[in-house]
Amino acid sequence: MRIFLAVIFLVLLTYAIGFVLFVSSLPAVSATPPKADGIVALTGGDERLDTAVALLEHGVGQRLLVSGVAQETTKETVGKMSDGGARFACCADIGYSAEDTHGNAEEAAQWAHEHHFHSLVIVTGRYHMPRTMREFSAVLPEISLLAYPVDQSRIDLGDWWRHPRTVQLLHREYAKYLASLVITRLVR
Repeated sequence: MRIFLAVIFLVLLTYAIGFVLFVSSLPAVSATPPKADGIVALTGGDERLDTAVALLEHGVGQRLLVSGVAQETTKETVGKMSDGGARFACCADIGYSAEDTHGNAEEAAQWAHEHHFHSLVIVTGRYHMPRTMREFSAVLPEISLLAYPVDQSRIDLGDWWRHPRTVQLLHREYAKYLASLVITRLVR
């Protein structure tokens, strides 16, 4: 019984230490946008979309893919939501097939290959970036991926331990990251 309790304690301690390291190593928001062939925005917050559209409008990439859009949402609706300008009208594509982060990576891979892109800027939330980059790297090993994390207004990562909903969100993301880590290694 002692051995069993010791193993449980070690597993929980390892998880807790890993979780704190995961949160403390989340990427910082970048002030300087990178340059790439294309931009991929993962749905899941207005800040992600607004940031990706601004990057497109400023010439950071030739085209933008908004991945994981609901079937009933049109390109015009997405453009209005994000104040998309002239470049959005001509150079933004809407992806409807992704239902999760792995699906976003597969959708982006098909899009990048269709446009013969060799580099992509990936726009998503800071807390979501580690898993996103792992999934994208597994599906797009030959393409240079540049992370462009954004803060989301409803998620306080500065004092995350003070907000139960943020702690819960980060725990879910950490568990998904661990699963992604295992799955992407097994697939290789």
